[in-house]
Amino acid sequence: MIYFTADNHFCHGNIIGSCNRPFKDVNEMNKVMVENWNRYITDYDEIYILGDFLYKGTGRQAEQLLSRLKGKKYLIKGNHEKYLEAGDFKQNYFEWVKDYYVLNYEGYEIVLFHFPILSWHKSHRGSIHLHGHIHNNADKYPEFAEKLKVLGNRAFNVGVDVNDFYPVSIKKIMDFVKGNK
Repeated sequence: MIYFTADNHFCHGNIIGSCNRPFKDVNEMNKVMVENWNRYITDYDEIYILGDFLYKGTGRQAEQLLSRLKGKKYLIKGNHEKYLEAGDFKQNYFEWVKDYYVLNYEGYEIVLFHFPILSWHKSHRGSIHLHGHIHNNADKYPEFAEKLKVLGNRAFNVGVDVNDFYPVSIKKIMDFVKGNK
């Protein structure tokens, strides 16, 4: 199975308050998100992380978390991937690291990018866009939220803040797309 996630912000205590996450501290947040991830993902699954995996943490902390998380991990870089440049981080925890990727699945092209975009590769020919970045703050960007509504079932926020701190399955994405044509 294929899964997607974004904006985990592991090790980032301030994200709890700024996104109203239901955790008492960063240790509880990290623990629950690791448990949620491993409850869904097996070692045989693929998971695409659409940016901001870790924030305010070190390369070593990123490695420790990644070693505990199941699945074959692919990273689309977000705006908080500083640990990638840390001298103490080994990128072999990821199958690959890219800025942007188009995934082909059952005849659909799925554009993976950290940031929500209003027009993407083949957006007018049925392709799908998965993103993160805006957390649960769509109301802070009303003009953008209105434009996203126009896109309807073609753009999907896979961030943890709007998905109960769980990864999102390709099945859920495809059910959403096919159910809202």
